[in-house]
Amino acid sequence: MDKFVVTFQPYGKKVEVQRGEDILTAAVSAGIYINSSCGGDGVCGRCKVILRSGEVKTQPTGRLSKEERLKEYYLACLTSVQTDVEIEVPPESRLEPEAVSEREMKISRLKGIYEPQAEEVEQSKAVIEDGLFSHSPLATKLYLELPPPTLKDNISDLERLYREISRMREIPIMQTGLTNIKRLGNILRESNWKITVLLGKRNGTVEVVLIEPGDTYMRNYGIAFDIGTTTVSGELVNLNTKEVLGTKATYNKQVAFGSDVISRIIYASEKDGLEKLHHAVVDNMNGIIESLILEHNINRNDLTAVMCAGNTTMVHLLLRVDPTYIRREPYVPTANFVPVIRASEAGIKTNPRGLLACIPGVSSYVGGDITAGVLASGMDRTDRLTMLIDMGTNGEIVLGNKEWLVCCSASAGPAFEGSGVTCGMRAARGAIQRVEISGADYAVKVTTIGSIPPRGICGSGYIDCVAEMMSKRIIDRNGRINTKIKSERLREGKDGLEFVLVFKGDEGATQDIVVTEPDIDNIKRSKGSIFAASSVLLRRLGLTFNDVQQFYAAGGFGTYLDMEKAITIGLLPDIPRDKFQFIGNSSLAGAREILLSYEAKRQAEEIARKMTYFELSVEPVYMDEYISALFFPHTDMQRFPSVAM
Repeated sequence: MDKFVVTFQPYGKKVEVQRGEDILTAAVSAGIYINSSCGGDGVCGRCKVILRSGEVKTQPTGRLSKEERLKEYYLACLTSVQTDVEIEVPPESRLEPEAVSEREMKISRLKGIYEPQAEEVEQSKAVIEDGLFSHSPLATKLYLELPPPTLKDNISDLERLYREISRMREIPIMQTGLTNIKRLGNILRESNWKITVLLGKRNGTVEVVLIEPGDTYMRNYGIAFDIGTTTVSGELVNLNTKEVLGTKATYNKQVAFGSDVISRIIYASEKDGLEKLHHAVVDNMNGIIESLILEHNINRNDLTAVMCAGNTTMVHLLLRVDPTYIRREPYVPTANFVPVIRASEAGIKTNPRGLLACIPGVSSYVGGDITAGVLASGMDRTDRLTMLIDMGTNGEIVLGNKEWLVCCSASAGPAFEGSGVTCGMRAARGAIQRVEISGADYAVKVTTIGSIPPRGICGSGYIDCVAEMMSKRIIDRNGRINTKIKSERLREGKDGLEFVLVFKGDEGATQDIVVTEPDIDNIKRSKGSIFAASSVLLRRLGLTFNDVQQFYAAGGFGTYLDMEKAITIGLLPDIPRDKFQFIGNSSLAGAREILLSYEAKRQAEEIARKMTYFELSVEPVYMDEYISALFFPHTDMQRFPSVAM
């Protein structure tokens, strides 16, 4: 069979493929991941590419406009190679790391999320200095000046090393690897007995992970990751000072194989599927690492620890563990608690002997990201009845306090993370996150993350938009657009009626940014799923929303979530507003705290063991609650007395 070369721009990467291979598959083979939330089924329309030269064959699609076709746009998943071709991947189709602003970094940090009450400080020995947990990173450097051996002090080099460490730290059990033992004698003598050791906490023992000549104590860094179904975020942290040096985020490249965990579990069972999914997320993580260490001029060998928070499926795929049984009754994962391993075992590019830990999960559908969120919010350390709602592709809910914790998970879909909706994007620079509609002409004012020209709409923007459209009677309670309104913003689009938030050219926009009826329907299903799950969890325990004293809302909404508007659309319950607090990316905040404190790591393990999981699929009332929530804000308006319709 004929073989041809596909060149991808602006990357300059080339890959050889057989005639008839689709461009999306060719891109993955070249290590380029193109946005494709439908997994290559040709229905999302996100994998747009531009043909610069060569010949292709393509299938009919309604996802390209006439203008795009004239400019040689194609859907990568529906287009096959017939000759050598040059393909340009336009910005809107690229999945690339992006720096996060200082304000966004602050939103995601633990400090300020949980402020312990005075009486709780006394109860928690973990609250010291400026943090909740003692500073004891996953990987700790220690500078040592060993006394040289003499005829009287003639213990072995390894015993001498252990003795000196024990003088400085109370460590009952130590171990090290054969590689270090082989190098130890020469390193000690060549460095005049002045060395730095890297101590790692691994599975109940302390390991001498690395032995370096001289004093390298000040060069010790780690990365905390939140591996989401839609977005991967990473923070570079100085393990000595606890300073966050930088944060980057990108779309999870696994979206090329499906937008949700179920589709990826199914794909993992196909030939080479697990391997491709594993490499996709590893490429994400290594890309973020590469960007951060170059930006901050850090030697990769000084990157010694990685802490990962992610849902159960994401952790399985990261570690190349078969996730098949997560989706099969009785829904049991291979592992919730994973031992600390070498980062290189998972393909993560740090110091060759660097450590990688995954925060423990609870069940197949409540993972370590929620454990990290509970830790970051502090709900496991308070007397107050608290509910944490993490709104992402999966909507996870945790209810409880320091005495008990229960949780559940509902498939919310990726709409709140900017996927599966026409102009959706993750909470990155240029994403519309605030919307105001006013006047008889339905004038629209938008605010973007970073205050730059709008590129799309993130989750908080969709919540704002739907609430505004409700209040201005642009849509009814079922989410249908009112055809009687007179405005140039209302028009017939390729997916039916749509409302234009920003016209091309306005405010620097390079394309029309619209909200369609199918988009509104997606938001309705997502919010209905989360509200129904929260309601059922409370009912299961004989409680109501009014019994909850504190609500934490978490998720990738950027720097903003309007609680009032979230209540207006029926995403959150209609209760006193002072009970709500938006805490941003609590998963990343918790991962960072656990990276910096072994005490926090032990607490996270205790949280995971303590949480009781409720499986909603076997709860007969869940579907009733879900159907009732498929209106704005709800079929039962008595549950939302403050929302005027």
